[in-house]
Amino acid sequence: MKKILIVDDETDIVKYLSTFLMDNNFEVIPAFNGKECFEKAVSEKPDLITLDITMPLESGVRAFRDLQEDENTRNIPVIIITGVSHDFENFISTRKQVHPPIAYFEKPINKDELLNKINEILKIR
Repeated sequence: MKKILIVDDETDIVKYLSTFLMDNNFEVIPAFNGKECFEKAVSEKPDLITLDITMPLESGVRAFRDLQEDENTRNIPVIIITGVSHDFENFISTRKQVHPPIAYFEKPINKDELLNKINEILKIR
């Protein structure tokens, strides 16, 4: 069973995505800030991470950079799920120190598109 780390400071979003992904046969690991994201990515070794950008304690941008800088986590695909507009996508795409995330989804999330993208990334048929 593929393991997905869901990172969002909004409990309702984490519950919604967790339920949806478990119903689609994924194991789910919740995290509620960027610091927890990085710690769980290292300890749990998920197959994929969904990451919110605007969070307390440590932002998703910082967590994303931390994930890419660590040899244990740099190859884990990251899908950004955020309420932040395409301006963020343009911003992160121009950063030289990080590779762009594998995909972006804006809130509210289209769960069918998200599931299709996750399956495509993880090559589940």
